[in-house]
Amino acid sequence: MDPILFYGVPSGCSFGSIVALEWLGRPYRLCRVAMPNVVTSDAYRRINPVAETPALVTAEGEVIAESLAILNHLGALSLDRGLSFPQGTRGFDRLNQMLAFLNTSFFNGFSPLFHILEHEVEPSARAALRAYGAAKLAKAHADLEAMFGDGPWLLGDQRSLADAYFIGVARWTQYHDVLDRRDYPGLQRLFEALERDPAVQFAHAIERGEAPAPGPAFRGEISLDDALRQPRAG
Repeated sequence: MDPILFYGVPSGCSFGSIVALEWLGRPYRLCRVAMPNVVTSDAYRRINPVAETPALVTAEGEVIAESLAILNHLGALSLDRGLSFPQGTRGFDRLNQMLAFLNTSFFNGFSPLFHILEHEVEPSARAALRAYGAAKLAKAHADLEAMFGDGPWLLGDQRSLADAYFIGVARWTQYHDVLDRRDYPGLQRLFEALERDPAVQFAHAIERGEAPAPGPAFRGEISLDDALRQPRAG
């Protein structure tokens, strides 16, 4: 069985896992999960009881949730691609540190702002959340810019799975007019380079519902109902 990645639309952080799968070139299928209705359904909770995307059903039928866990799992299967590193090495520690920062501080900076978009909030609370989110995002971008250094990629000269996760989260600034990424030239340069990447363009097309043709890696989309019929471990 080909692994199945459950990705959220619109604009889920699962975007990064799609990019990673394309970079790694291993066979996989995709299952589209609309947010918030389908992701919180009883059907999808059979995949991930937390009702979040992404989730990955492996070739062995095991379910892995959370972007950091999925990316580390995929990287360990494809060390020959140079996008990850063996556990216990300095490279792995640096990658894991960067992924952890992106998954907590960078991602979390957007949380107050998405709360405003997704919930009815009184004007005073809206203003407080917007200011709080803007401050968190400014700090996260400044910290990441400092961590970034002068290399073309987050870890320096070598592209890694951290770059795939970065592009899936960094694009969220389009929804929130609180920060200009051009104030962080290293991050802006990285963002523009990744937006030109064929795997990133592929992931955008997937989210738009354009259904690119299956290939050696991407084996096509599968419905949630059909995915639930696939054998799973346990």
